[in-house]
Amino acid sequence: MQRLIGLVRRCVEDYDMIQPGDRVGVGVSGGKDSLALLVFLAELRKYNHNPFTIEAITIDMGLGMDYSGIEQLCKDLEVPFHLVRTEIGPIIFDHRKEKNPCSMCSKMRRGALNQALLDLGLNKLALGHHYDDAVETFMMSLIYEGRISCFQPVTDLDRTGIIQIRPMLYIHEKTIDSFVTRKGLPVLHNRCPVDKHTKREEIKQLVYDLSATYPDLKERIFGAMQRLPLPEWGPKGRYKRPKEQ
Repeated sequence: MQRLIGLVRRCVEDYDMIQPGDRVGVGVSGGKDSLALLVFLAELRKYNHNPFTIEAITIDMGLGMDYSGIEQLCKDLEVPFHLVRTEIGPIIFDHRKEKNPCSMCSKMRRGALNQALLDLGLNKLALGHHYDDAVETFMMSLIYEGRISCFQPVTDLDRTGIIQIRPMLYIHEKTIDSFVTRKGLPVLHNRCPVDKHTKREEIKQLVYDLSATYPDLKERIFGAMQRLPLPEWGPKGRYKRPKEQ
């Protein structure tokens, strides 16, 4: 795990994500990525030269999921756990019957998360996006929108005063999968009706297929993102792009 903590630390330092005294809320959905992020940040706070605290926040979508495993993990990690109950799921699928629900769901969940941070007095929100998420988001913007764009490693939400950070951008998805399996983390089954049937899944398959012919495709895309035309992705440290782990 120390090698992975090292990658998280390097990402945090390269993008100046955490300052002394920060109170960081970790968005924990119950998926493998957010659980891994929770464990990594809980470990990093022990050794980081910039002292900070973390608290876990889970948004209950109203889909009848059991979060007791996450609550126990937080107790084991000595991390405060906050469960925010909402009716986002029923609103989107039962009342509005959205045909393309992902965008609205994302906005509502992010709004609930941001409000929870404000209520708890936390100033930063850590999200579990990883290396592959960044590459896929870049490809989605290019193919579906005709734009060269991606989420940023650090995003300042001016209207709320909250800063979003993504500390796992140097870790590949398959490495996270392996870590979560080895540690036996309490991954929840996603009850979203459209899970695995999204545009992101199409892009994930496309990248997978192209990588069979161009093995270094993801590394080239990620490297391009760290240069122009995405200046927010330029790391401050002397970072060498990670190969498949």
